[in-house]
Amino acid sequence: MIDEKNIILYSNAENDVGYEMALLVSEMLLKRGRRAVFCPMFDDASFACAPPPELEVAVLENELACAEMIITFGGDGTILRAARAAADLGVPILGINMGGKGFIAELEVEEIGLIDQAITGDYTIVSRMMLAVEVLRDGEPVCKDFALNDVVIKGDNKVIDLTLFGDGHRISHFSGDGAVIATPTGSTAYSMAAGGPIVEPEAHNIIVTPICAHVLEAKSFVLVSNRRVSVEVGHKKHNPAYMSVDGGDHVGIQVGDMVNVSKSESCTRLVRLSNRSFYEKVSEKLGEK
Repeated sequence: MIDEKNIILYSNAENDVGYEMALLVSEMLLKRGRRAVFCPMFDDASFACAPPPELEVAVLENELACAEMIITFGGDGTILRAARAAADLGVPILGINMGGKGFIAELEVEEIGLIDQAITGDYTIVSRMMLAVEVLRDGEPVCKDFALNDVVIKGDNKVIDLTLFGDGHRISHFSGDGAVIATPTGSTAYSMAAGGPIVEPEAHNIIVTPICAHVLEAKSFVLVSNRRVSVEVGHKKHNPAYMSVDGGDHVGIQVGDMVNVSKSESCTRLVRLSNRSFYEKVSEKLGEK
């Protein structure tokens, strides 16, 4: 019996050139009687070769309601885009790393054979915490979003003045390049590069890390997940700042704005196929022998 639910192939042409890997996996799915739907990340379906006639081409958001899973082809940025679209519906994501480090992706290209396990349902699901974020200006929300990796507040090429709060209690105040508020999943991304700790991705914490702070005492903080983190752009330095959520578009932040970050009600569900531990993956990705 053919499963009525589809499997979405979400591919980034910058990594999956000509969508060759997506086409290969689509053939694997179709041979096993599964419905495959190809959803390019960008509005471009320039295939390296002719796709199978049974392969449907559609927009990701239009296919989520009847999807069993999304298979992504690209780097972690591709997974982040898929996660933002899929979180509310709880559609699980299987990432194939065709980018850089690929901490979130489950498989490397050479492990593509493990897709067979996904096709037959031989996989487990792990849940990853997400963050809800809003920007308040004069007490009114001007922007709302949510993140799987992190929320970054930075100066626009200049030092900015920041005060960090946890549930209204001051955590830290400093001048510097900015701050990263990350989930455990995002702890191995910009947060780590800024000097933050590596946290097991299935933990529930909020990690706050200053970026190039101009004070010796500025350290990372690992907070419980039910804490509300607030970041106020200070009055001492009137330099422009911006916020970026999961590496997305820049949102301008004015002096006096308050950025509130808390645990989201939504989560990202990831497909797990391999037996590699998180510690093995960290050692591989960070070049340890």
